[in-house]
Amino acid sequence: MTAIYEINTLVWLGELSGRYGRRVTLGEVPGEVGDEIARPGIDTVWLMGVWERSPEGLRIALHDEGLLATFRQALPDLSTADITGSPYCVRNYAVDETFGGPKGLAEARAQLATRGVRLILDYVPNHVAPDHPWLTDRPAALIQGTADDLARVPTDFHEESGRIFACGRDPFFAPWQDVIQVNAFSDELRAAAVDTLVSIGEQADGVRCDMAMLLMNDVFAKTWGERAGRIPEEDFWPYVIPRVRERHPDLLFIAEAYWDLEGALQQQGFDHCYDKRLYDRLLHENADSVRAHLGADLSYQRGLVRFLENHDEPRVAAVLPGDRERAAAVAVATLPGATLWHEGQFEGRRVRPPVFLTRRPEEPVDEQLRDFYDRLIAAGAAVREGDWRLLTCTGWPDNDTHRNLLAWSWTTADTRHLVVVNHSAGPAQGQVPLPWAHLGGRSHRLTDLLTKETFDRNGDELITPGLYVGLDAWHCHVLALEE
Repeated sequence: MTAIYEINTLVWLGELSGRYGRRVTLGEVPGEVGDEIARPGIDTVWLMGVWERSPEGLRIALHDEGLLATFRQALPDLSTADITGSPYCVRNYAVDETFGGPKGLAEARAQLATRGVRLILDYVPNHVAPDHPWLTDRPAALIQGTADDLARVPTDFHEESGRIFACGRDPFFAPWQDVIQVNAFSDELRAAAVDTLVSIGEQADGVRCDMAMLLMNDVFAKTWGERAGRIPEEDFWPYVIPRVRERHPDLLFIAEAYWDLEGALQQQGFDHCYDKRLYDRLLHENADSVRAHLGADLSYQRGLVRFLENHDEPRVAAVLPGDRERAAAVAVATLPGATLWHEGQFEGRRVRPPVFLTRRPEEPVDEQLRDFYDRLIAAGAAVREGDWRLLTCTGWPDNDTHRNLLAWSWTTADTRHLVVVNHSAGPAQGQVPLPWAHLGGRSHRLTDLLTKETFDRNGDELITPGLYVGLDAWHCHVLALEE
């Protein structure tokens, strides 16, 4: 099972430079830092934002009062020097020289590989920077407008070298003024996308595709209509991904995906897609809602990315207090599919810095939370092996709090694991019939991998009526059963 650790490359290298009193690039990260990252239970690192950023995009951002307000909110002592271009306003898919350039990235990848860790990098398929070479070299790969368009809505269009280009957007929000929209229906764009991804595949083991659903034929047609031209017979990703895999057959494709299009994107070739539905249900809905989500087809679930935060979402410590964060973290760490962790999450950071910033505010480390995550990441790696099954909890006529319990098992030829989460603000009791028929006739010990607490139970009762579980609000068990 894949466990991804996202790092904001710019901020991270800046803090390492301060920590070591010298400039640290990707090729010069000290060995002990590599060991900290490649902890047991983490097998993939996502270095977010390594590509060359756009000076023109930065110029536009510095004149956007709405953006500047978000910068000041995250960093009250903000100065202009703290602001850089967005990592999703890419001028060129070349590693920024301030990070050590391609050579530095190659060294970082090699160091991760010695620790058994893969490297993931970004790809932004929907748009490019306003100073990207394609505006002059491949204008047919971009959505174009007219002088009338520019005069009518100047915020939605950009003029370059006598041509008018549309600013990038998704169908539900105003255009992003610092980027230019590609044309997903253009043969030239599709060929360029393949070339770009092949190049990324030479530098990394996987690629995280930003807002991947925007390039799907039906979504793109609804967003751009006649401006995009004729709808191709073949969808964008089924065209692109197989051609990239001819060169890089093992390249991991991860889609940032929303709008319940995860299954469709899996069918179009992605290995994993963001599970935003689970995120929303863990944060805002009850156990019945979460359980219904986990009842989906297992092959679909294996292709999801479970997370509680990333650079687009609020810090989980700021929105889920105390034990509630821990309960949600146990869930995402022990479910099938990939898991995404965000640098700073383990330490309890509460401020999410906008990706335009070169630094973030200092925050105290929550040592108890860090210790919890250390145990959880290791436990998750031990648990997520073999066959997964969602379990049914039962209760009593006068006590229906079992409905607040979520339970699932993992089974291999040699191991048995059980996870139970009380997804509620009150105590919950119930019985969990275990799926292992051979347990009868003898006693068994269950050890909680998070607390090391042990429970000796009769094997027949574990099967029927099931393991009795009583958990306080937002508490959990991650249990290993000894034969």
